Amino acid sequence: MKPQQLAWVLLMPLLSILVASHVAPVSGQCPGDQQSLLLQLKQSLNFSRSFSGNLAGWNSSIDCCNWLGITCDLVGGLVRVVGLNLSNESITGGLENSIALFSLQHLQVLDLSFNSFNTTIPTAVSNLTNLRHLNLSSAGFYGQIPSAVSQMSSLVSLDLSTLSFLGLPSLKLENPNLAGLVQNLKRLTDLRLDGPIDFSLSDLESLSVVRLDNNNFSDPFPDFFADFRNLTILRLTSCGLVGKFPAKILQIPSLEILDLSNNKLLEGEIPDFPQNHYSMQTLLLTDTNFSGKLPSSLGNLGNLSRIELSRCNFSGTIPRSLENLAQLNYLDFSSNNLIGPIPSAQWGSFQKLEYVDLRHNSFNGSIPPSLFSIPTLQKIQLSFNQLKGPAPEFSNASSSILDTLDLSSNHLEGPVPRSIFEVRTLKVLVLSSNRFNGTVQLNWIQALQNLTTLDLSYNNLTVDASGNNNSTLSSIYPQFGILNLASSNLSQFPELGNQSRLTRLDLSGNNINGVVPRWILETTTIYHLNLSHNNLVDFQVPISLPNLGVLDMHHNKLEGEIPIIQSSFSMIYVDYSNNFFNSSIPVDISNYLPYALFFSLSNNRLSGAIPASICNASYLQVLDLSNNTLTGTIPSCLMENIGTLAVLNLRGNKVHGSIPDTFQASCSLQTLDLSLNQLNGRVPKSLSNCTALEVLDLGNNMIDDVFPCLLKNNSSLRVLILRNNLFHGSTGCPHLPGTWQKLQIVDLAFNNFSGPLNGQCLATWQAMMVGDGNETHNHLKYEPFKLTQLYYQDSITVTSKGLEMELVKVLTVFTSVDFSSNNFDGPIPAAVGQLNALYILNFSHNGFTGQIPAVFGNISQLESLDLSDNKLSGEIPQELTELTFLSFVNLSNNNLLGKIPTGRQFLTFDNTSYQGNPGLCGSPLMKSCSDSNTPPPSGRKQGSGQQSLDWEFIIPGIGFGAAAATVMAPLIFSKKATRWCDDHIDRILMVLLPLCGFRYYTSNDWRRVQPEDMTEEYNTDLDDDDEEEEESYDEFGGRYCVYCTKLDMTRKMAIHDPKCSCHHLSRPVSTFSSPFSSTTTL
Repeated sequence: MKPQQLAWVLLMPLLSILVASHVAPVSGQCPGDQQSLLLQLKQSLNFSRSFSGNLAGWNSSIDCCNWLGITCDLVGGLVRVVGLNLSNESITGGLENSIALFSLQHLQVLDLSFNSFNTTIPTAVSNLTNLRHLNLSSAGFYGQIPSAVSQMSSLVSLDLSTLSFLGLPSLKLENPNLAGLVQNLKRLTDLRLDGPIDFSLSDLESLSVVRLDNNNFSDPFPDFFADFRNLTILRLTSCGLVGKFPAKILQIPSLEILDLSNNKLLEGEIPDFPQNHYSMQTLLLTDTNFSGKLPSSLGNLGNLSRIELSRCNFSGTIPRSLENLAQLNYLDFSSNNLIGPIPSAQWGSFQKLEYVDLRHNSFNGSIPPSLFSIPTLQKIQLSFNQLKGPAPEFSNASSSILDTLDLSSNHLEGPVPRSIFEVRTLKVLVLSSNRFNGTVQLNWIQALQNLTTLDLSYNNLTVDASGNNNSTLSSIYPQFGILNLASSNLSQFPELGNQSRLTRLDLSGNNINGVVPRWILETTTIYHLNLSHNNLVDFQVPISLPNLGVLDMHHNKLEGEIPIIQSSFSMIYVDYSNNFFNSSIPVDISNYLPYALFFSLSNNRLSGAIPASICNASYLQVLDLSNNTLTGTIPSCLMENIGTLAVLNLRGNKVHGSIPDTFQASCSLQTLDLSLNQLNGRVPKSLSNCTALEVLDLGNNMIDDVFPCLLKNNSSLRVLILRNNLFHGSTGCPHLPGTWQKLQIVDLAFNNFSGPLNGQCLATWQAMMVGDGNETHNHLKYEPFKLTQLYYQDSITVTSKGLEMELVKVLTVFTSVDFSSNNFDGPIPAAVGQLNALYILNFSHNGFTGQIPAVFGNISQLESLDLSDNKLSGEIPQELTELTFLSFVNLSNNNLLGKIPTGRQFLTFDNTSYQGNPGLCGSPLMKSCSDSNTPPPSGRKQGSGQQSLDWEFIIPGIGFGAAAATVMAPLIFSKKATRWCDDHIDRILMVLLPLCGFRYYTSNDWRRVQPEDMTEEYNTDLDDDDEEEEESYDEFGGRYCVYCTKLDMTRKMAIHDPKCSCHHLSRPVSTFSSPFSSTTTL
């Protein structure tokens, strides 16, 4: 037998009432023999009088027909006990001594569900020959269902289901099996079992109710149920169904309720329904794999009151025929692939509609105003779509009963409708991540006394809190549970004292100056407090919030000592990064972080040693102390005591000594960043215990060791940075198993590595090879809190195009190899050509010899190639011109010869890319190529005619040159002519380029841009860097934002493709890498 959900606990009492309703009770004196049998039954049962609702009240002084759980009726003109309900009576033990129960010959209804009999089903149950309704569900019976049950031919309903996930025993159907059990139960209309679905059920054509919820069939659903012409209810929730669901079952004329929800592998489509198909009332397909388009015949289900299609794969548009569903009460199409506008039908005609949920689709267009006029509507949820235009006004705001309005994460614009603040029943108002503008006066909220959630974050709004700075008015505001006003241009704290229910307060990304006010620090219910990205300098009173779990204060101007947090037992997340704290870390810091998972003090001015007491914060998963001036050594207990630590970042301090060799076998580190310190010694051997390590950055230290082959068995490694140390020897590892398949960034620059490169090793780096095109463009990060917006963002430094830059977000598809400034020699392995997903390749300043491999032309994603300062010889392969993404090449200071290839990207490189190669000739070098050493043009045959001058080409060329000189000379020497030419070219481009999807700025437009505007635009771009960017490659538009704009430096004109964007409009998330970094996002 398989488990069922706890929902049955709630359903059983109701079902018992429904079953009992088939027996019409009568009043009358209970026969003495019947009352005596019932008292004997009570005496034989072991039950808890404290929890008994029925049995405890049975006594001889009261007529048994008036006892709870007893139903009497006239049978043959005499009053008889016909119904016995002992459900949920806390009965334990067996029924061996309960002969009296099976002597009640006139029983028609018996309900023993939800007890703990802990025995098999007694065979004597078959003595109850008049029984019509038998419910033994979750009663503690186990073992084989006796064949006696199959002889109870009068049964109309039978429930043998079990909640085994609560530890209840299970029943078996082996001998007899399901076929044997039901062969004589021809009158059965209501059957509830724990599987399996057997073909023998097809004989029960009279079934009207089938409930097989919460099984684990792992099989397709049989189509013979479509032959049950009396079927009214079919519930198959959480059954593990697979395959395709028979569409004709949905078309059964009598079917009223179909519930297939939570069968994630169950496929199917909604079929066409005939006209006037009035039986269907409830259709629940949530969390299945149903797909296809919604048929317009849905409008034929005239009595449909509830339809839930959430988290499926439906596509297409919402059919307009839905306006025919006048009985509709509940509509949920959320989390699908639906597109197009929301039908602009007269939603006001839905006089019974209470719930509309269209979240997480791709609906566009505007919101139909009629949707806001439905008088019965209680919830509207339209978030995470592409809706645009203004939000409609409420025509019936004063009479509306709406309690939830969620329009977040769309493209809505214009002012927030004033009428929203007149819907007095509102409890939840979420308008975040749109383009609303204008001003919202915070005191408008005073009219919404039922409001518990308000989120206006991430718009172009200005929330004006100046009208509520009187503390006497604070009690007029509603009692918030959640208040989010992030990035709302707030210039001061709102005065909201006396908030007794506030659990989440987010005022981040505003322009609030001064100190954190007392009312916030005395609101003891606050659990999540985010005041980051403001100009706060201090706290008015010490932090004493006993329930505080998340404190985010990064990017403020806090200084002095680190504030001590008194709410230590609930604190799990503390971020004080990017402030001006200039003290040392408190010696007893762990006393305030006993259960903290996330602690960041990065980018401050902290000094002193890292206190060993930090190791007592034994639940830490992220510890970031980077970019301070901390000194001393790394406490060995960090590696030894904190088995939960996944991120340790000490980057950019003055820590010295060796790395402790105390990593335990239980090491769970995923990111270890010790770069930019003064560490020496060797890479600890115990680091091999950290098999989950993804990012290892030891760059810019004084570590003196050989290549860390001790990590060769680590299959998770993605980033390996050893640059600027004293590493030496070869990079080959004996018996390398090739498990670095995820390695995407390798930086060994500025060391003393030597010898030839191991081509076999390079060939195992599969992450640098083109996959199947289905790679996800996520960032390297660690999420200590799943399903939240709090995470640690990995950042590294790479050299690209000759410049060092910090990547504050590292795409999991970004790849780079930097072996520069070492002593490598020998030929460059051809295996490098297999790394065709590589973006950056730097082998400069080594001793490589031989030719540049022609297979470099296979590295189709390459954007930066630096082979300078080696001993390479031969010609530059023509295949390199096939690299269409290539934007930087440096081949200088080698022994290359021959003509420089031309075409495509190579036309854009200047002479600095080739200087220091005496044998090279051709553009862009000033040295021309003689015929003897000029490679023949590809695809053409050399002939004697090629040695003579082709005057038919030379003469037109001379003429063209003269004409060009006539035109260009005035442009060069005359500003007036230059301006005239610019104006006419501007007019042409302003007409042509918009037709191709480009935005064109004229030279005059550029001149009109003031420095302030440029700064504002720059800051806006930086703000965008803080957004989560997990989109497909098409949405990404390009790997580097800087390539989205082509700038003519001489004329100061820019042509920008608005479709090329590295940023997607989404709600910013909390990280503690600098979101306002000026570096390029990759």
